[in-house]
Amino acid sequence: MPITLPETLPAFDVLSTEGVMVMGLGRAQTQEIRPLRIALLNLMPKKIQTENQFARLIGATPLQIDFQLIRMSEHQTKNTAAEHMAQFYRPFDEVKASGEKFDGLIITGAPIEHLPFDDVTYWGELQEVFDWTQTHVHSTFGVCWGGMAMINYFHGVKKHILNNKAFGLFKQNNLAPASPYLRGFSDECFIPVSRWTEMRMSEIEAAPGLVPLLGSDETGPCLVQDTDHRALYIFNHFEYDTDTLHEELMRDKQSGKPILLPQNYYHNDDPSQRPVNRWRSHAHLLYGNWINEIYQSTHYDLDKIGA
Repeated sequence: MPITLPETLPAFDVLSTEGVMVMGLGRAQTQEIRPLRIALLNLMPKKIQTENQFARLIGATPLQIDFQLIRMSEHQTKNTAAEHMAQFYRPFDEVKASGEKFDGLIITGAPIEHLPFDDVTYWGELQEVFDWTQTHVHSTFGVCWGGMAMINYFHGVKKHILNNKAFGLFKQNNLAPASPYLRGFSDECFIPVSRWTEMRMSEIEAAPGLVPLLGSDETGPCLVQDTDHRALYIFNHFEYDTDTLHEELMRDKQSGKPILLPQNYYHNDDPSQRPVNRWRSHAHLLYGNWINEIYQSTHYDLDKIGA
């Protein structure tokens, strides 16, 4: 089954070209099944790129997905056209006031990891989002800084500043092979990492109710399940395109920031050669497993979510 998108959203043409099954809103409204309602709270500067990345993953599942885009109410993006934001995004305060509910919510990362959580301009509203998920969302997926923010809010687990940026492809160990979220996973997998902060495994293991699912000897915990809050937290980037780390390298070089080559990324560590994507299959597995778990456990009656 396809993912439902407005025909005018850039991701509609991008995914159609790639062979991902997409369905326009008009056709979706004639279906006699209830699609899963999955929302993306997009905190990334490049909104369209991020929309495409997550829509690609959840759109590859065999279920019909009603994909909704949400933004913070007062924060204004400087990197995406205002027309795009006005046409496709709704502010969180409007979504909250409507009382509507969702089967799933993805909260993305944001390039503000150097700031204490309390110093983030929209931290107060984001805490409202976290509380709202407990009554209006069946399952929440916090990604990178979004995951760090959630695990800090619900469990007090701190983020720690790294001396050097964790940047590249890093091997992850499968810590819970029987987890339904890791169905089909190998014992080891690779995932793109791009961050100046870390969460520590010892602190996660000490917090009641948290279960590490993936972790690295080099970059620490990667994927954590929080059953009590119906949430997953991932601190790295399965959603990244093949060239995303390369684009980040070029951006930082052009801005004069100190940056090393991403590890284990380029063939022979030669940035003139195209990177080899070694994470795509596990990315689809993880998000497909998440969608399947939602489908198996969510209420058919949306009003009963969170009740």
